[in-house]
Amino acid sequence: MNDRARQIARSILTGFERHFSFFQEITSSARERFEHADWEAVRAASVKRISSYDGRVQETLSKVRATFGINGLEEQLWQRVKISYMDLLQHHSRPELAETFYNSVFCRLFERKYYNNDMIFLESVANRQELAERYRGYLSFHTRDGGVETCIWEILSAFYFNLPHADLSQDVSNITEALIERSAFGSEAMSDLRIDVLEFPFFRNKAAYLIGRVVHEGHCHPFIVPLTNNEHGGIVADALLTTEEEAEAVFSFARAYFLVKTPVPAATVAFLQDLMPNKAVAELYMSLGFHKQAKNEFYRDFLHHLADSDDLFALAPGTPGLVMMVFTLPSYPYVFKVIKDRFPPQKDVTHELIERRYLQVKMHDRVGRMADTLEFSEVAFPLSRFSPELLEALQNEVGSQVEESDGMLVIKHLYIEKRMLPLDVFLQSANEEEARHALHEWGLAVKQLMGVNIFPGDLLFKNFGVTDSGKVVFYDYDEICYLTECHFRKIPESPFPEDELSSDAWYSAGPNEVFPEEFPTFLSTDPRVRRTLIKLHPDLFDYRYWQARQEDVKKGIHGDVFPYRQSVRFDKSAAQRPAAQAASA
Repeated sequence: MNDRARQIARSILTGFERHFSFFQEITSSARERFEHADWEAVRAASVKRISSYDGRVQETLSKVRATFGINGLEEQLWQRVKISYMDLLQHHSRPELAETFYNSVFCRLFERKYYNNDMIFLESVANRQELAERYRGYLSFHTRDGGVETCIWEILSAFYFNLPHADLSQDVSNITEALIERSAFGSEAMSDLRIDVLEFPFFRNKAAYLIGRVVHEGHCHPFIVPLTNNEHGGIVADALLTTEEEAEAVFSFARAYFLVKTPVPAATVAFLQDLMPNKAVAELYMSLGFHKQAKNEFYRDFLHHLADSDDLFALAPGTPGLVMMVFTLPSYPYVFKVIKDRFPPQKDVTHELIERRYLQVKMHDRVGRMADTLEFSEVAFPLSRFSPELLEALQNEVGSQVEESDGMLVIKHLYIEKRMLPLDVFLQSANEEEARHALHEWGLAVKQLMGVNIFPGDLLFKNFGVTDSGKVVFYDYDEICYLTECHFRKIPESPFPEDELSSDAWYSAGPNEVFPEEFPTFLSTDPRVRRTLIKLHPDLFDYRYWQARQEDVKKGIHGDVFPYRQSVRFDKSAAQRPAAQAASA
């Protein structure tokens, strides 16, 4: 049995190595795509990488079944398989990812009742701290060796691109001035700083990010340099980001995943945790493209939180959705979304269509304006943490998705998102300045989604959330579609003047027809809100603006949406360009 167990363990690990090799192959081409400004290829690579995991798991599962005749679970055998697998991972560079791959294979082979720590890695045994200490994964530069400017020049020169810097001296000067001005350590410390920079650039959308930290007397702050391709044969340093808040925005849950080589992911994550100690480990793995690992990290953290808390799950605040039932645990910053069993007549959707739309968002460039989700199946919650009222609501709304078993409430399929305050709830208590900022953010969110060919479908404020930093993010995807699928029209003139006084429309909307002039009417009944929206974003209510954005998308024109303020960009003129105005971070 021991030989068979070792062979099964080896087969699963071989499957993982095939997956990671494929993952890295896609990732490694990011530099070339950036240098050629091949932005469509960037998007295609991101989609391909996300899709690859399930294929490799299925491939491994099929091989294990066929080779070893796996039909039912032999508990002693699989306990030995796990032990053998742990032995194989003792000197592995990516043990936590390999553990997750093992879990994925096992959980597709056998029933949920066997998901315990004897059979799978409910708890990781990987020594991540030792991995981070053994594998540096970053380059160090010192200002004492020639001053700040020389140090910055060495940093930029250490990253080889086939494109030269358009003006290296200017980039060095810009970064040097910004560091002296913005460093948390002050100008007096400039002669004795260490700057550590991760050895591989982080690629996403139209930028390559050098991710580092400035260290002084045991303390550190971020050092992040976004590089852009000016599409005229040169690379340009676009900004310097030096605060934890700016770093968290770069690694936001509402942005697409990075393409970055990570030979030892645990070491990369440990480095990032130094820069963003308040960001969850799951979010950091997610940002690197390891979405299955992120699910594992999230679930472990969630189980620990349940053990250390005693509050009850409750319906999430805000207007109840027509398609999703949403509940939350007040002490935990996430919401749990379950597709309802029945939809009202005005919602022309199916379970399958909603699932496809959520997958579409995961595959798409979210430009900081669409919340990422973690998708789970067969999730068990302690039944004692649900009030009778919530249990009754779940049975009424999503009864086909829930069952009770051994003191647990098992939900067959759900989505988990970061919890945000719904925009409509936010506006109820916001003062005039706060409301104006939020409405401006709403308009920017809609415009930025346009730039990546997304039409939210339902623009109501209840479908947008306000983050802790004041950013407005879209999170309700049941009516989402591509912008180019819509027909934006002007409301036709009324044949009879009295029609305009009627509560019923004198015109009808065909499939995918949208009348932007209607937006202020159904967005709010508050005339102050309507006036503010029209003043801030008048173009959103003009069908010609939407048609023009459709043409941009068809021509392959993509707006520049960067995860930092225009005011920190070195080229201040960029903020005055029309595309940049519509896509300011």
